Amino acid sequence: MTTPLSRRLAESFTWVDPGPHSSHLVSDTSGWWRDPDILAGIGPALVAPFRSTPPTVVIAPAVTGLLLGPLAAAALGVGFAVAHKPAERRLPGAVTWADSPPDYRGRQVRLGILDRHLGPGDRVLAVDDWVASGAQLRAVRDICVVRGAHWVGSAALVADCPPEQARDLGLHALLRAGDLHPDEWHAGHPATRFGSGWAGSAPTHPEPWSAGSTPTRPEPWSAGHQEGPLPGR
Repeated sequence: MTTPLSRRLAESFTWVDPGPHSSHLVSDTSGWWRDPDILAGIGPALVAPFRSTPPTVVIAPAVTGLLLGPLAAAALGVGFAVAHKPAERRLPGAVTWADSPPDYRGRQVRLGILDRHLGPGDRVLAVDDWVASGAQLRAVRDICVVRGAHWVGSAALVADCPPEQARDLGLHALLRAGDLHPDEWHAGHPATRFGSGWAGSAPTHPEPWSAGSTPTRPEPWSAGHQEGPLPGR
């Protein structure tokens, strides 16, 4: 079922052509943050599937998580903790680190959470904007295991990972990647979000997607998959 928020997210999203030097389109999510109705609705929508087993803390990886995490935490009335990256400033206190499995570009990501912000008895909801491989979320889950915290599940604005990975992470998403499929694909211009690829099938109508559903979006790494490096993040 299409929701007003998922429809608005899809309508406020754009693909940008960086120019002749690039063979890929680049995603532009800035419209999401400029729209006050989207900004007000994101937090409650992300946490809605988890209210029956309420988390005690929301965790999100830097940097986009610094936007989403507090919105989700405020909607639940709980605190927020950041999963930091090593390139950030020296962290004030003991930190538990974990290395992710390779992400969609083959990189390992190292994340760390301050020990004083996560411990036994905590129930963790992890959030991210766009889940392509689930690598960062799995690193956060590994830290939860070390710290004795309980993994409640994860939430994202866009799910772009295979269903089995989503089920493993307990992932609920407001959109599937296919909901943002650019028309330019059909003209032979592949779309990429920071190096991720798309398969060549038509988009579906936006609707919330959970780990238990059967998505009709294009699967990554399928026939017709194309990807390449992009400038930026």
